[in-house]
Amino acid sequence: MQAVLFVGHGSRDPEGNDQVRQFIKNMKTQLDESLLIETCFLEFETPTVTQGIEACIQKGASHIAIIPIMLLQAGHSKIHIPAAIDEAREKYPHIGFTYGRPIGIHEENISILTSRLLEIDEDVTNPSDGAAVLLLGRGGSDPDANSDLYKMARLLWESTNYSIVEPAFMGVTNPLVDEGVERCLKLGAKKIVILPYFLFTGILIKRLEKLLIDFSAKYPEIEFKLANYFGFHPKLESILNDRVNEALNDEVKMNCDTCVYRIGAMEHIEHHHHHDHEHGHHHHHHHEHDAHDDHHHNHETSKKAGITL
Repeated sequence: MQAVLFVGHGSRDPEGNDQVRQFIKNMKTQLDESLLIETCFLEFETPTVTQGIEACIQKGASHIAIIPIMLLQAGHSKIHIPAAIDEAREKYPHIGFTYGRPIGIHEENISILTSRLLEIDEDVTNPSDGAAVLLLGRGGSDPDANSDLYKMARLLWESTNYSIVEPAFMGVTNPLVDEGVERCLKLGAKKIVILPYFLFTGILIKRLEKLLIDFSAKYPEIEFKLANYFGFHPKLESILNDRVNEALNDEVKMNCDTCVYRIGAMEHIEHHHHHDHEHGHHHHHHHEHDAHDDHHHNHETSKKAGITL
């Protein structure tokens, strides 16, 4: 029997975990009825990844496709989930495992982000003069994941008529949200729409709501708007359905070559996770994006705005 094990991040907020379960329940209608579908979590909630794998095996699975429900490829998807797979592979050598991709870069991402702008009455084809979008990620220590946010910002810029689309982060790395706002203002923004690239609601959204009040007080001449977070949009089902089909058809491609964790982290982890050529997780080295292009995002945005930096 083929099984698909979805891995949610997990939240201290039970409502967030229920969102994951409900989302997967809705997705089942799009998947082959012969598939066994299970859900697990990385932290803060059970079942864990290990428990999810064991549940699949106890229910008769002979092959398990493990699909991370995560926006960007970072530490969790590159280290923690593969480590759990390694342990399971040693414990259950007769079971086949295929590790799928996170949500990552997908054409439907732009559709979802655009819909979030439309929800707050933004005209993406004819934005108001001086309107800017600040695409806001959580931020992390993995350059690969951070550069993907830059690519998403560029793709959003290409598919809308905003003259200014800037990436920024809530923490860990720069530019932080304050710096992102300042960049937009220097580029001539008269209105700034903050578009959170988050999968869940929670404390960060509440913090953003407070920041908007602070920004409005600091820059009274500028209009600030907060769009809804990326979230469990119906089009996300299509993205994850693609990730499932990739895994089941052994067509998974991972952009591991730019992974900061790829070699060094293994010295500190006992799970001995190596890449496809050593243990057959079925993820292949493939450049999903060109990080070099991402570094030119601000320059290109400035050109579009008619400003030379």
